[in-house]
Amino acid sequence: MTVEACIPAFCQGIQSFGQSLPDFDRYGKEAVITEKNTAIASASDPSAVYQTLLAADALRYLTLQTTASKESGHPGGFASIADAIASLVMLGYKNTVTEVGHHAPGFYSNMFLDRSLEDMGIHTVQQLGDRFREMHGLLGHLSGQIPGLLGPAGPLGQGQHFAMAGAKLHPGTLFPVTIGDGGLGEPYIMSSFGHFHTAYPQITNFLPILVWNGYSQEHHSMVSTKSNAEMINYWQGNGFKKVILVNAKDFDDANQPGEYVDSTQFSFAKRLEFTQAILEATDQAAKSALGGTLTVLIVKQLKGAGVHKRGAQSHNLYPGDSLEKDYIVSALKERALSPEAWQLVRTNFERAGGGPASHQVVTESELPLADLGQLPLTEFPIGEKKVATTVMGELVVHVGKKDPNFVVTNADGNAASGINNINIGLKIVHPTVDDTYFQGPSGQVYEPLSEDACAGLAVGLTLFGARSLWCSYESFAVNGLPIWQTVTQAMTELRRPTPSTITLFTAGALEQGRNGWTHQRPEIENYFAAMMRNGNIFPVFPCDANGIQVCYEWALQTKNKGITITASKSPLPIRTTLEQNRQGLEDGGMVLYEKEGNKKVVFAVIGDMTLTPVFDAATQLEAEGVGVKIVSVINPRRLYRPQDVLWETCKEADGHFLDDAGFERLFGGDALIGVIGGGSALLEPLMLRSNAKRDIFAWKRGETTATAGQLMAFNGLTSDALRDRALQLLA
Repeated sequence: MTVEACIPAFCQGIQSFGQSLPDFDRYGKEAVITEKNTAIASASDPSAVYQTLLAADALRYLTLQTTASKESGHPGGFASIADAIASLVMLGYKNTVTEVGHHAPGFYSNMFLDRSLEDMGIHTVQQLGDRFREMHGLLGHLSGQIPGLLGPAGPLGQGQHFAMAGAKLHPGTLFPVTIGDGGLGEPYIMSSFGHFHTAYPQITNFLPILVWNGYSQEHHSMVSTKSNAEMINYWQGNGFKKVILVNAKDFDDANQPGEYVDSTQFSFAKRLEFTQAILEATDQAAKSALGGTLTVLIVKQLKGAGVHKRGAQSHNLYPGDSLEKDYIVSALKERALSPEAWQLVRTNFERAGGGPASHQVVTESELPLADLGQLPLTEFPIGEKKVATTVMGELVVHVGKKDPNFVVTNADGNAASGINNINIGLKIVHPTVDDTYFQGPSGQVYEPLSEDACAGLAVGLTLFGARSLWCSYESFAVNGLPIWQTVTQAMTELRRPTPSTITLFTAGALEQGRNGWTHQRPEIENYFAAMMRNGNIFPVFPCDANGIQVCYEWALQTKNKGITITASKSPLPIRTTLEQNRQGLEDGGMVLYEKEGNKKVVFAVIGDMTLTPVFDAATQLEAEGVGVKIVSVINPRRLYRPQDVLWETCKEADGHFLDDAGFERLFGGDALIGVIGGGSALLEPLMLRSNAKRDIFAWKRGETTATAGQLMAFNGLTSDALRDRALQLLA
């Protein structure tokens, strides 16, 4: 029989094969995870230790060959934690997420070995490299669209949110999350752990695994100077009761300099000792986390262990770092396994956890949702004044009482946004019971002071299949938007439906006059305007309390979308009916007022408070015989042309746009003026489609003022200015 005939089919494309490692005949005779089991029987079993070492080498090999096949990607960081990843798999744990997007090729290698990637047509090592960093393949940073992977990873400081969301929704399931020591400098990570554990002390089934390798992507990490004792104290000081640290330096018999060493340079006997220490520590940490103790596992090993370079130089491959480069070839040969060893690793990985992760992890199926029944909408009479946010709060309470998984997050306080009724109805989750502040340990309102922690838990829950609502002041929401955007982008490509991530942004700039420009940042609306072209982003702007109910009712029925609801917390007049708003959501807007005249100016208004000067301007124009139409633009995404938006490729695609006849019906006139109290970009669809003479009145800059009217005047949003510009356009 030829050597080629002995090579497993999945190994096609492997650059180098090696000889069997010492004692393979003794410890590698058969897969240690037997056909009827889902994990190794003991972390101390010599065969389990031996085969875990093989698995770590296989992960390093695939990570390096895959990245080198494209002369691009990040092998070094994952290489330093490959032993722990292999240990998790051998112990049967596959619901693993990461904070480090740069570990993507390692995670893909993991999913390749357990056959998850076969679900996307990747069967061989050759195909793994061919489709790395290619469209419809394995993108450069993690995405939840890849079979078996639970969540995306890009910006640092985010992955822990997914682990905590998973732990909350799935008690008894372990959610490990790898955290890079470069990313540990982000303040979000420890603060989000701290608040979550204070709010939910009984939820400990998430396991941070610190990749302490001494380097970030271009230099030493900022925590590289900490001693072991200081690092342990740091985690203990942030509430972790059990801190388990495995230091490769303790096993080094190669006399490597420095505090961070490479375990692949040890003698084979010491490599096995180190692997056993990692395997036993991972087992101990997992059982501790599942047993009710807040636990962290720290693995201290040099970045780039076992690949082409060490330290920050191992982080990234550059053009020229090909499969023919001498140091790439040398590293692959050092890690090369025999065909028999490759088959052994593959068998263990596909049996671990009950099968490929793509068929086992919690995000591979839809989470059952509680039936909300009929939402208790209230139709208020036109002319009555109501606080829109408070009215929506009543619906939010209904959702929370029907759905125990539902969580509301808010950093600046619900009471400050006119939604204290949410606190009253659902209670703030807090270890201290105090009825004065409507708080207690079983509450559903999550209130850390970090917008990242608010947005992170909210979007993590929706990505994992549950409902949530992130509430924020419009001014401060920008601090939580990176993870919100990460998840909404992931939702466009998920292979399953999941509830849309919904936000309520209140306390807009016009309501924050006395607070000054520090609380006046409506430019955030331009962020959403740009995201509308993604295809699954819908910023909506109800103009009254009836409208906000319809917007929330609609949002709850949608899947895989990002929906921002922006509204005032001031009592404002009811201008519309529920049915008008339902039609307005479909069409993008609705006519609030129309009167004929010699010529007609159309005011297209986004927002609620901005309607006041527009109606005043209408009165003045009518006195001069000018016809006026006032349109409330509720859902500007509907006003784009289909070709303006990349909607076709979105999961749960929404391709409904207002046609030309409908656009003319709403906005047809002799002149068009778009009015918004925030960023002007939301009016882009109107400016693209209208053929009338047109202009925009929008936010320019903040200032301290006594009233909303004074602040609008500072920005040129007055009835006189609107009247004068309308007359100029009509002339």
